[in-house]
Amino acid sequence: MRLSFLLRRPFDFGQRDVARWFPGHMAKGLKQMRAKLSKVDCILEVHDARIPLSGRNPLFKEYLGIKPHLLVLNKIDLADPSHRKRIATQLEKQGVGKVIYTDCITEENIRQIVPAITERIGSNPQFNRAETTEISIMMTGIPNVGKSSLINALRRIYIKKGKASKVGGEPGITRSVLSRIQVSENPLIYLLDTPGVLSPRIESVETGMKLAICGTILDHLVGEDIIADYLLYMLNQHQQHRYVAQYELDGPCSDIETLLKKIAIKLGKTQRVKVITGVGNVNITVPNYSAAAYDFIRSFRKGDLGRLTLD
Repeated sequence: MRLSFLLRRPFDFGQRDVARWFPGHMAKGLKQMRAKLSKVDCILEVHDARIPLSGRNPLFKEYLGIKPHLLVLNKIDLADPSHRKRIATQLEKQGVGKVIYTDCITEENIRQIVPAITERIGSNPQFNRAETTEISIMMTGIPNVGKSSLINALRRIYIKKGKASKVGGEPGITRSVLSRIQVSENPLIYLLDTPGVLSPRIESVETGMKLAICGTILDHLVGEDIIADYLLYMLNQHQQHRYVAQYELDGPCSDIETLLKKIAIKLGKTQRVKVITGVGNVNITVPNYSAAAYDFIRSFRKGDLGRLTLD
């Protein structure tokens, strides 16, 4: 029997308060970055290519914008490439110049970064580095966009060294501005990794939900049930139905409870619970919806459910 499928328009966010999703400790990270600003020559901002417009922290430009700036959109292997031209046009309207797309794996993409940095610094007379060959850059970005992975990729390519920054699938791995990390020998480049800092002024719950889908916010702050529901909504809006084959469904589905039940049964994520009835206690098997939502969200973040640009 084919699952019923009707696109939802629009998504109902209810009365959720986006302000409660963003920890206040991030102001400390921004303060640390400003304190280090005089020691750097260029700002390297890394953002998630799936949300190229949503969530970019405007405070980076406001507080750090006096330095040459380069935007890197990472995780392009997870984004829909058909939107790249449209996104580039919108970023250009916002005053963003050259954008580099990376996935921390493809060496050709990563090798664009160092020449772009030297070009940015060399084209700005105020930051002419003719008297020294050493360059210092600060890497900024919101949480979990792959900053540490990019640092490690640069070191692997340019100086044949191992990992210098801890990498994790959850936001908040880097907690403070670290000491300098060498990422290139010729030219000699040192880089400051920084903690992910979200904007304290997220414009809407919808923007916040896009950030949550991409893992830039701790899941429990938003709720995996609502993240999974919005993810299903967005996959259907973009006609990305790879979840159907992934979970062996009969067809696309718009009801999150129906989908999570199917996922839980397929994965064996069920649990026995005791139900009190008029004739005594009865043990029944019920789907573990939380475990199913967890699997659904992480399957998307790994790219198993297809490439999707949320903006």
